[in-house]
Amino acid sequence: MCQLKWSEYQDGLFVLSGDRTKNGEERIVPLNSVSRNLTHSLPRNNKYVFANKRGKTFQRIMSTAWKTSRRKADLIQCRVHDLRHTFGRRLRSAGVSLEDREDLLGHKSNRITTHYSRAEINNLIDAVEKIVENKPEHKFLRVI
Repeated sequence: MCQLKWSEYQDGLFVLSGDRTKNGEERIVPLNSVSRNLTHSLPRNNKYVFANKRGKTFQRIMSTAWKTSRRKADLIQCRVHDLRHTFGRRLRSAGVSLEDREDLLGHKSNRITTHYSRAEINNLIDAVEKIVENKPEHKFLRVI
C-alpha cells in the first residue's frame, strides 16, 4: 500500500498486477466514497499516491508518518493488521458476503475466474460503501 501508483488508479479503484500483491494474483481495490474523496484530494505531483514532500515514497508502513497519524487519530496501540481485521469485521457486520469479503481482503481464492466483470466490480464497490453507511461505535478492533 505504501507504494501505490497513480497509474494504478482508475474510476475509484486501484488495479494491482500480480507482481505487486502478496499472493501473486491481480487485485482490485475498490474505494468507498470516503476513501475516494480523500484520494481525489491528494496532490498528483508524483507517480506515487503516498509520497513525502520531496516526492520520495514510503518503503514501509512503520514510518514516522504512520506513527504520527496514529497519535493524531488517538490510535496509539493500533497496528496495521488491526486495521485490516477491523475492515473485515465491518464488512461482515454490514452483511457483505463471505466471497466478497475474501475478494476485498485479498485472500487467495480457489474460484476458477479471477477476472471481474463490471457488475462484479460494482458489487465490490457497493460492499465497501456499506461500511460507510453502517458506522460502528468503536474505532478499531485489536487482535489479541
